[in-house]
Amino acid sequence: MDASMAHVAATEFARDDFDINDSMFENVGERRNVLSDWMFRAAIALIFVLEGTEKFSSDPHSTWVSLFQQIGVGQWFRYVTGAVEVLGAVLVLVPWTVTAGLALLACTMAAATLIVLFVIGRPADGVFPGLFFIGLAAFYWNRRRR
Repeated sequence: MDASMAHVAATEFARDDFDINDSMFENVGERRNVLSDWMFRAAIALIFVLEGTEKFSSDPHSTWVSLFQQIGVGQWFRYVTGAVEVLGAVLVLVPWTVTAGLALLACTMAAATLIVLFVIGRPADGVFPGLFFIGLAAFYWNRRRR
């Protein structure tokens, strides 16, 4: 065996035994992605279930009651918004409806941002729903690329 053939054999041996694209490593990466995906989806669902159910409070001194009074559409809109947030949270947890849930929640946060900015006129209060919108869009974008 000459030197070039020995080099090729050594290279093939190294590639076969120490290839980082080995299926063992690919499975580990996929499991980690699935776990982190479930963790993010659970966190999103928890946040929106909590926020959505808060909107069903009948306390007249609730911040949600006063906020929706300032919007001026009526308290029915508060109940619909709460139901949409809870529905979106449930959709995010079901694997085949994640995209619909993320889209529903992102649209809700975009609308909340615009309402707080232009209807109520408090730009500083639009930061949180705007950040939620960006976070939901980024999470969707990351899931879409897989």
